[in-house]
Amino acid sequence: MCEIMGKAAAAGVARRTMLASFGLGAAALGIGAVSGQAQAAEPGPGGARQYGPAPAGSHRTRLVLLGTSGGPPYWPGGTREGISSALVVGDRYYIIDAGHGVMGQLRKAKLGPNFDSDMDGPLDVLGGIFLTHLHSDHVVDLNNILSEGIFNGLQNVGSKVPIWGPGNRGEVPELFGEGKAPQPINPKNPTPGTKEMTDLLVQAFATDFNDRLFDNRKPRPEELWEAFDVPVPKKYLKNPNTEPCPVMEPFVFFQDEYVTVSAILVNHAPVFPALAYRFDTADGSVVFSGDTGLTPNIITLARGADVLVHEVIDKSWPESLFPQPRNDAQEGLYQHLIRSHTLIEDVGAVAQDAGVGTLVLSHLVPGNRPDEVWARCGEGFDGRLVIGHDLDVIGVGQPT
Repeated sequence: MCEIMGKAAAAGVARRTMLASFGLGAAALGIGAVSGQAQAAEPGPGGARQYGPAPAGSHRTRLVLLGTSGGPPYWPGGTREGISSALVVGDRYYIIDAGHGVMGQLRKAKLGPNFDSDMDGPLDVLGGIFLTHLHSDHVVDLNNILSEGIFNGLQNVGSKVPIWGPGNRGEVPELFGEGKAPQPINPKNPTPGTKEMTDLLVQAFATDFNDRLFDNRKPRPEELWEAFDVPVPKKYLKNPNTEPCPVMEPFVFFQDEYVTVSAILVNHAPVFPALAYRFDTADGSVVFSGDTGLTPNIITLARGADVLVHEVIDKSWPESLFPQPRNDAQEGLYQHLIRSHTLIEDVGAVAQDAGVGTLVLSHLVPGNRPDEVWARCGEGFDGRLVIGHDLDVIGVGQPT
């Protein structure tokens, strides 16, 4: 979505038309939290009941939706923060994606035993950060976690926080449409991966880090975290422009005493690598789709999971950008957008085929639509559907 405005303008869509179209409880981690969102409702389309999340205060493992808006627009009239989730397991939690507003949302979610301390929490029990891909709406507040984190408990974790995400693509995407290709940004390394990006953030904000180091006597960045590229098997990385999402099996790349994390490539072309993650815990499993169009890889990764957190797009939004009749360029852009995300009418079938217990909708595009729009995602799914809202809490497994 990041380049849709520019591409739309090139395809002859007026800027005015485009702009008009963009038209927790009282518990710390270890005590529990309860969602304040909607509870059970009448059966929705396709027979799936529409639920808000169940109270999760007595669950050892629980999913917290920190932000549920998709895409870089700050949607007019929207109330959702940028895409980010936290998976709480016992006395630790893990962040999945770092969209705009994540630091404030961590405070509001009251995560960690020191959530109400000025500078000791909530990052003092952070177990890791996992980025599904490197679009701005998924990583824009990573630097806030790292730089401002030293005043929000990061210095109290006691070990280096791992940061995982996609590696270097190796080459820029092919030019979309006709015309002369532009010169790439940073041509010597135009597609840095997660480790390189994180290291470059430290360089970009060296003034601040050095002020904190010399004036406030805070730790050096390399003492607090370490970034890694998810080691996708090389045979799946050979042709990022011609085979962006090969069918494959999941692979485990991270494990500690709380979680085992697997990854698989997903279809968010031209972004590559784009990843989905599965977290297996003693209480159950949670899968995060990342941004993706339809791909059998999601079904493979999510097979039998307790919770699938899946992105979704309302097709009426790109239809408003490119109304009929569309010329060839506009049709290409329209298809490009809807194929890199999962439509309302398709997401329920994905969850059904994977056999998951609960489907949680997040990364909603546009982020300002009412719940009634997203209720249709229950079509073809006979499990529990949660239309995600910021700070929703969903229990995983049996209450303790």
